[in-house]
Amino acid sequence: LEALVYTDIGRDGMLSGINIEATFKLAQAIRTPIIASGGLHSIKDVQAICARLVPEGVIGAIAGRALYEGAFDFKKAQAAASKATEKPAAPPPARA
Repeated sequence: LEALVYTDIGRDGMLSGINIEATFKLAQAIRTPIIASGGLHSIKDVQAICARLVPEGVIGAIAGRALYEGAFDFKKAQAAASKATEKPAAPPPARA
């Protein structure tokens, strides 16, 4: 098993936001990487996933209806995710 897709079926297609708390609890309970699904609606959802869930082992999210309806811009979401998960550059070595 490479990853588990966790879909909150009560939110799926509702554009009400990812269930951060339930996904967080699942991620803490298992070691398998998780892909969050169900309700993704905005860049704020992506930022919340990156801030709260990525450190717990969530490796991605599924955007369905929000993409189909034009409520979600994939390129902007990918840029926001990249920025949110970017590790700071190491400082240059000290000069002697």
